[in-house]
Amino acid sequence: MLVYQDLLTGDELLSDSFPCNEILNGILWEVEGKWVVQGAVDVYIASNPSAEGGEDEAVDDQAVRVVDIVDTFRLQEQPPFDKKQFIAYIKKYIKQLTPKLDAEKQEFFKTNIEAATKFLLGKLSDLQFFVGESMHDDSGMVFAYYKEGAADPTFLYFGLGLKEVKC
Repeated sequence: MLVYQDLLTGDELLSDSFPCNEILNGILWEVEGKWVVQGAVDVYIASNPSAEGGEDEAVDDQAVRVVDIVDTFRLQEQPPFDKKQFIAYIKKYIKQLTPKLDAEKQEFFKTNIEAATKFLLGKLSDLQFFVGESMHDDSGMVFAYYKEGAADPTFLYFGLGLKEVKC
């Protein structure tokens, strides 16, 4: 199994159990999340619990709906950004990430980050913002949005901001 960690903080943000598509020349990774029910669900099949002295309730009160990626990697939602805040974040991210990349990846990053920034700015009002479990100020950001008509969110990652680790 491969786990992808934030290159800046080491927080686990993704694994290969969630298939991804590279978009915009691979600068962004797109991953489909799913809403799932977490917690025990009791299902009574071929029985009548009330007649047998049990309770009529078939669903555990503790069951909650969560997004699989958010829950698995303990992502922490952040307040939304306006355009000025988002651009300031991207500039800071570029400044922090670039020195951690080799020369070839630095060139690729510099060539493609503008297109990714424009893409994200076009969706800014629809985006949710997440950071890893450590909630470090200088971490990479995970972006989520709902494609038109979709019931489940799509997550976006800067692929170069992730470090692959074998588990």
